[in-house]
Amino acid sequence: MATTDEIKALRDQTGVSIMQCKRALEEAGGDVEKAKVILRKVSSAIASKKSDRALGAGIAAAYTHAGGSVVAALVLACETDFVSKNEEFSKLAYSIAMHIAAMGPQFISRDSVKEADLKAAREVFAEEAAKVPEAARAKAIEGKVDSYLRDRVLLEQPFVKDPSITVRQLIESAVQKFGEKIEVVRFERLSVK
Repeated sequence: MATTDEIKALRDQTGVSIMQCKRALEEAGGDVEKAKVILRKVSSAIASKKSDRALGAGIAAAYTHAGGSVVAALVLACETDFVSKNEEFSKLAYSIAMHIAAMGPQFISRDSVKEADLKAAREVFAEEAAKVPEAARAKAIEGKVDSYLRDRVLLEQPFVKDPSITVRQLIESAVQKFGEKIEVVRFERLSVK
């Protein structure tokens, strides 16, 4: 049985409701790390259930880094003004902008990658894989393309402030916390160099 202090500590770490933290701790037998994994699974399921909802509000956030040499801005959308005006939602948007400034993603999701970009990447990796035996060449090329995309797709990158989760998982936990669909609509990263 989880103690009140353990439940409160997990809630402080995750921002998830007390009841969900209690259930996760009970299911994990009191193991906080297992409870966090359980909460991430629940977050993902909740986010997928809300994926067809309409986005009607949001916030634009920006982060300036390194004395003004890098600026990142994004539009983070949600369903209602109630959530978009929430301080925690603003902090989420700012944190994602900071991540964009630090990691320089090129695409929001794999769906936003253009076929021309994929074709160019495959051509480069085909040259690199020329020495790989014919039977394994296609798999090697696709593995390299997959790795290339994980490095450049915002939602798949490890979150800069907590590399144990991806940006997608960060957003999914926010969906669980706020009870609304949340989505990065667009972003820009500007750099002097």
